[in-house]
Amino acid sequence: MTELPKTFDPAAIESRWYAHWEDNGLFRPDRPGAEPWTIVNPPPNVTGSLHIGHALDNTLQDILVRHARLKGKDALWVVGTDHAGIATQMVVERQMALRQQKRTDFTREEFVAKVWEWKAESGGAITRQLRRLGCSMDWANERFTMDEGFSKAVLKVFVDLHRQGLIYRDKRLVNWDPGLGTAISDLEVETREVQGKFWHLRYPLEDGSGFISVATTRPETMLADMAVAVNPEDARYKALIGKKVRLPITGRLIPIIADEHADPELGSGAVKITPGHDFNDFEVGKRAGIEARDMLNMLDAKAQVTQVADGLIPAEFLGVDRFSARKLVVGRLEAEGFLERVEDRVIQTPYGDRSGDVIEPWLTDQWYVDAATLAKPAVEAVTSGKTRVVPKTWEKTYFNWMENIQPWCVSRQLWWGHRIPAWFADDGRIFVAESAEEAQAQAGAGVTLSQDPDVLDTWFSSALWPFATMGWPENIDPTLGGRYPNDVLISGFDILFFWDARMMMQGLQFMKDVPFRTLYLHGLVRAADGAKMSKSKGNTVDPLGLIDKYGADALRFFMAAMESQGRDIKMDERRVEGYRNFATKLWNASRFCQTNSIGGSATLEPPAASSAVNKWIVGECVKAIQSVDLALAELRFDAAANAIYHFVWSQFCDWYLELIKGQIDDETRAVAGWVLDQVLVVLHPFMPFITEELWHALAPREHELIVAKWPMADARAIDPAAANEVDWLIRLVSEVRSSRTELNVPPGARLPYAVADAGAETAARLARNAATIARLARIEPGEVTEGSAQVVVDEATYRLGLGDVIDLDAERARLAKAIAGAEKERDSLAARLGNASFVERAKPEAVEKARADHADKAAEAERLSAALGRLG
Repeated sequence: MTELPKTFDPAAIESRWYAHWEDNGLFRPDRPGAEPWTIVNPPPNVTGSLHIGHALDNTLQDILVRHARLKGKDALWVVGTDHAGIATQMVVERQMALRQQKRTDFTREEFVAKVWEWKAESGGAITRQLRRLGCSMDWANERFTMDEGFSKAVLKVFVDLHRQGLIYRDKRLVNWDPGLGTAISDLEVETREVQGKFWHLRYPLEDGSGFISVATTRPETMLADMAVAVNPEDARYKALIGKKVRLPITGRLIPIIADEHADPELGSGAVKITPGHDFNDFEVGKRAGIEARDMLNMLDAKAQVTQVADGLIPAEFLGVDRFSARKLVVGRLEAEGFLERVEDRVIQTPYGDRSGDVIEPWLTDQWYVDAATLAKPAVEAVTSGKTRVVPKTWEKTYFNWMENIQPWCVSRQLWWGHRIPAWFADDGRIFVAESAEEAQAQAGAGVTLSQDPDVLDTWFSSALWPFATMGWPENIDPTLGGRYPNDVLISGFDILFFWDARMMMQGLQFMKDVPFRTLYLHGLVRAADGAKMSKSKGNTVDPLGLIDKYGADALRFFMAAMESQGRDIKMDERRVEGYRNFATKLWNASRFCQTNSIGGSATLEPPAASSAVNKWIVGECVKAIQSVDLALAELRFDAAANAIYHFVWSQFCDWYLELIKGQIDDETRAVAGWVLDQVLVVLHPFMPFITEELWHALAPREHELIVAKWPMADARAIDPAAANEVDWLIRLVSEVRSSRTELNVPPGARLPYAVADAGAETAARLARNAATIARLARIEPGEVTEGSAQVVVDEATYRLGLGDVIDLDAERARLAKAIAGAEKERDSLAARLGNASFVERAKPEAVEKARADHADKAAEAERLSAALGRLG
């Protein structure tokens, strides 16, 4: 037994134990024949650093993997990082800019080499930080979405999907980020409300008979207008359908077409149609018979005006930035009498979530995945229960998105990433193959090929994570050694469509089975006031700072205790501090045990017990383990954490250790040591560092706690009679202590008591527990005359002799005054809450505080009144 220091210092033990676990291969113990259990982490961006969302996500995963390991399973937690195409290229280009360099100063190969250099030097920050959190990941097999094996899987998937007709090249509108110079997905677009304008324009009819009015928030796009749409049922325009208007500035003749997209109630009821620059207009154009290849595209990759196919854009606009072009267009329209009026309006404007630039719908050739076909089996998998979604309420969102899914644009105009395995011939033919040699063989000798310069969307490769990390496609065994499907996936709900749904699609397509049996979606960690955290608001929380201050165990326990199946968590540093205090309480309890020669248990089974208090604590321990088992089976992290917290703090530390003081015999030492061992094992998934330290301090061990055995909760160890007796004893002591406190009885004063109406069982309990009652409640049987307080527990009434210990009249006056004060505040708060104006107009947090204060004052008045009533 190693003597514990007086003070619990998390920093002193965390790095030492983590290094020990990792160096000794304990994150993947050698367990041949054991049941495999697998979880994969959502691979963080290689550019990333640990934020509070990572801390939540990875804490929940670590709880499950440590629990599985303790249950004797061959638990594997796959770890790795994502190459993060856009984010990583941005980081490296920013660094180059500091040296007055641009990406285009180098060849593609030279630039990619610089990114690999950056990854080797700076790309491992987050993995080091995950270690600080205590994540027991299989670092010996760390993966990267661009390592050699993973890249083989990506190439095979692309080529196979293309052969199956599920990947194709098409000209469509994409979300184009002019700052990054690449297409991005809908999920990477942030829509913000911006103060803008609504320009009403007059387009003259070709025959000179008048005008038709249209309105737009982007007047510059009229340079590429191809039609004006009116609703087929709009009586105002029926006679105009099929006629043409002559566009101002360009002079282009465009038709007036009928389409239900035009809303008769909105504006003039007529809508300008620019199919090359608006997603709705693109669909209208297709319905009107305009092929995508014929749609006019008036912007280049930098969102500057370029000439369109018919050559009608005046030279003064060419090469001008889109927003400068807007001013020029509006100026010309106004000067030539085609601008009717301008309205101020709040505009929903799309921005790139990384670049911060306004996104432009842009017509371009890209590679697409037929997501609708791949989504069907993924929907059926959840419907049939092959994959369980927790909480179940997310199923509706999942189904809605999957059933309305659009083609997935998977090409990105970047240099960093998996280059698309497609080669172009001069005659327009495209050859898709896993290598240049295979593509050349398909094309034939003498055909010059050039590889597509684009790379794949980062999420395309990460969608293969559950099976590509296991060695696929080299490992031809479809079960991948029992590791597929994974047992569970833990994910933030915010990447349900980015990642989770796409893993479902690819896993079912290539492995013919779901990628995970359970999908657990947790909420967001929000600021203390419930606001979403953001750097711009200055309300983000650094988990590493919290670890420095309170220790990793305290932060982890906070995350678990607050995680209630998908609900958002409000960050509360005081709660983290409270869980550090919980760790300190366990530390001090272990020191007390050491001082009294209580060490680790020699048996997995509970020791034989004869005293009621020992039988009681064994039974309560078993019930706590049962609660934790049930909660973890249902993925109720909060219930599991709170069950072990309540048992350790209240029942073991506050009561059991107090009850046994002064009467610690061999039986008690054996029972206390056994219970403390159970506590350390069950608490280990939540607080791995302190539990491992205490495990070794209490006794010489044959193995580390991380690979100990999870306890069996044997209900036969529960003794109802002993539980009832100790429950009675705790209630009696608690009631007496409460009365003493409320009546200002000095803590050291011993009071006589007399009992009335006690049954035979109560009398026997009083006799058996006389010494404990005297020690903990500071009361002893004796003569009670005038001046007493009454306490009722079950059928018996206990009169406590106050004698000369307190001035009864003064105490009655004090209580009466305190009651009046509490009632006055209670009633004042009730009046405020009864005022509809206050409830409706005050800030929600002010109303909530008033309600909480009212409840506190009402309870205080009731408690003090009860205390006054006890005085005889």
